Amino acid sequence: QVQLVESGGGLVQAGGSLRLSCAASGVIFSFNTMGWYRQAPGKQRELVAVISSGGTTTYADSGKDRFTASRDNAKNAVYLQMNSLKPEDTGVYYCRLYQAPTWGAPQQYWGQGTQVTVSS
Repeated sequence: QVQLVESGGGLVQAGGSLRLSCAASGVIFSFNTMGWYRQAPGKQRELVAVISSGGTTTYADSGKDRFTASRDNAKNAVYLQMNSLKPEDTGVYYCRLYQAPTWGAPQQYWGQGTQVTVSS
């Protein structure tokens, strides 16, 4: 079992910055992908950014050039630096860990979410 705890959300004005953090604990394999997803009111959860344990990152088009995902494998932590925030970035941001051991079924875990609100 894996637990994910997010922090760093809050209220910020448009153009501002926030840094989200997510710490994972439990049975975590060396090769995994951690990332951030968000869900705006009335919308489906969508990808923001993911980063593999090897450091490969993937970003949604909406966050390219504004968001930077990073991770600390020693701490099983992932971060999301968000700059030039826009009102449309508002939503609940969820941390996700995905791992696929060769001897078993793939596993994914979600954090409880942290609210990000960007005012215009």
